[in-house]
Amino acid sequence: MKVTLPDGKELQLDDGATGADAAAAIGPGLAKAALAVKVDGTTQDLSAPLPDGAVLEIVTDRSGADALELIRHDTAHVLAAAMLELYPGVKISIGPAIENGFYYDFDFPEGVQFSDADFETVEAKMREHVDADEQFVREVMSVDAALERFRDQGQDYKVELIEDLVKNEGVDTVSLYTNGPFTDLCRGPHAPTTKRIGAFKLQSVAGAYWRGDSDRQMLTRVYGTAFFKQKELNAYLRMLEEARARDHRRLGKDLGLFTFSDLAPGMPLWQPPGMAIWNQLTDLWRTENRRRGYEEVKTPILWDVELFKASGHWQNYRDNMYFTDIEDRPMGLKPMNCPGHVQLFKDVRRSYRDLPLRFSEQGLVHRHEPSGTLHGLMRVRHITQDDAHIFCTEEQIEDEVVGCLDFGFDIYKLFGFEPKLELSTRPEKRLGAEEVWDHAELALENALKRQGLEYEVNPGDGAFYGPKIDLHMRDSLGRSWQLGTVQLDYQMPERLDATYTGADNAEHRPVMIHRALLGSFERFIGILIEHYAGEFPLWLTPTQAILLPIADRHNDVSHEVAATLRAAGVRVKVDDRTESTGRKIRDAEISKIPYMLIIGDREAESSSVSVRRHKGGDEGTLAVEDFITKIDDLIATERNELAASQG
Repeated sequence: MKVTLPDGKELQLDDGATGADAAAAIGPGLAKAALAVKVDGTTQDLSAPLPDGAVLEIVTDRSGADALELIRHDTAHVLAAAMLELYPGVKISIGPAIENGFYYDFDFPEGVQFSDADFETVEAKMREHVDADEQFVREVMSVDAALERFRDQGQDYKVELIEDLVKNEGVDTVSLYTNGPFTDLCRGPHAPTTKRIGAFKLQSVAGAYWRGDSDRQMLTRVYGTAFFKQKELNAYLRMLEEARARDHRRLGKDLGLFTFSDLAPGMPLWQPPGMAIWNQLTDLWRTENRRRGYEEVKTPILWDVELFKASGHWQNYRDNMYFTDIEDRPMGLKPMNCPGHVQLFKDVRRSYRDLPLRFSEQGLVHRHEPSGTLHGLMRVRHITQDDAHIFCTEEQIEDEVVGCLDFGFDIYKLFGFEPKLELSTRPEKRLGAEEVWDHAELALENALKRQGLEYEVNPGDGAFYGPKIDLHMRDSLGRSWQLGTVQLDYQMPERLDATYTGADNAEHRPVMIHRALLGSFERFIGILIEHYAGEFPLWLTPTQAILLPIADRHNDVSHEVAATLRAAGVRVKVDDRTESTGRKIRDAEISKIPYMLIIGDREAESSSVSVRRHKGGDEGTLAVEDFITKIDDLIATERNELAASQG
């Protein structure tokens, strides 16, 4: 038999050869390093026979995500093995590898209260299995034999999983993996032995309903992670500590930016400092939209449900919406702004000369997110989008899509974000004919290629009305976030009967482009808080300077200086508490205020301030007017960086 290697070379092997045989034929070093093998892109055990003519890739610890997924799955099995030994009678359910780690769900016997205080004991037992270098041995067993085995062990969840496989997939055999004394129902694959797990750590405990059904048993989910080397694990744990220090929920509270109320779940309440950030972003949004030919509009948040039935939201998004009755008329809170913008488009007779027509709105929408998914500002029910909709002709599509992408790139550069692009194609649940989807997807693809932009295809993740280009970026900790989206829609103008008069004096349908670049103000601010660790750029920070009078006799002068600074556009406050200057400085540092302006007798007499920079120490004494100039120059520099990034 022959297989083809990644470099295109062919490798001759005996019939029935395995991945391990292939690795050995290539070289003894690879045979020792091999973890698994990818056959025509699918990962399988080294011990599995290879098909003739396959394209083959040996997976080693240098194979990135593929290799980490293997050993994290291995570690989940080791965790389950340790739990069965330490907690007789525990029932096990599922334990997959996930992004950055793994988890396993357990049903502990009555009276057992498992918590993170037990991690050290469990980890010690897990190390015994890792050090024992236990082989992962795969066995294919008949369904009847497997059911009998797990029933005898009292493992009810495994029994249910097998019964569902029979019901849903019609299987008559299942695969089991054994390492040491532990056997689990598992599709695989696995690395050859437990010894390949270099370093691991249990991280947290959470509740999880069996099968995600709140009517079923609540299980105990134990999360962990694993790496090949201890130094990789240490680096990851340090990153997590840094992420915890940057958590926008904690910093938002510490800096007094926003809060939440049980009376309005999933809907943030903004304090004045948070609104200062919000308003700076709004000014940026409004200025840059106007510069690019967008016209600002405003639409209601409450509409007759007939609008959503016509737009398709009723059929495709109803479960995520809120409804009420007004005078026996069913109404719905809008989950999106687009149907309202179509109403504005239709309100005036439009000509081809009016196109492209670009509407922008700081649009407030409401979406029902399950309570378990709510997460600070990142996942909320009350969402303020930096929304826009472009109505254009077929010939204008590429130019408008390119303009949207360039707009996004310019905004992101201001914050140091480098976008990664995904082309998301037709989902399973969608509106419209296949040929329309073919055309729309090709239009977005052509716009990307025209600009020479690199992108990945994300199959099946488009909106129900059209394909989209999503813009992702990484923050200062390397975490990926989706912010912007550009969506091409032929469906809504058709469904809502939007038309324009063409050059031929006939009626035509406009094409609609949905565009948001920040995504939502709430989520974008949450991301910025964590990206900057609460230390915002000077133009964005809620309080740019704080006056620190040394004694009570300096309070009046400090408030006069503050009034002068405010008149010049500086966001400033006065700390006139009866505390020592050292305490005031420490508190200002904790509050991450960029400039501390100290006023004593000398400064009061000379209309000056003693300037201290956050984390930078003393910068000398400046006249008040000179400090205003300094602030203006620094902000102008930040603004010029935006202008430079936009060419």
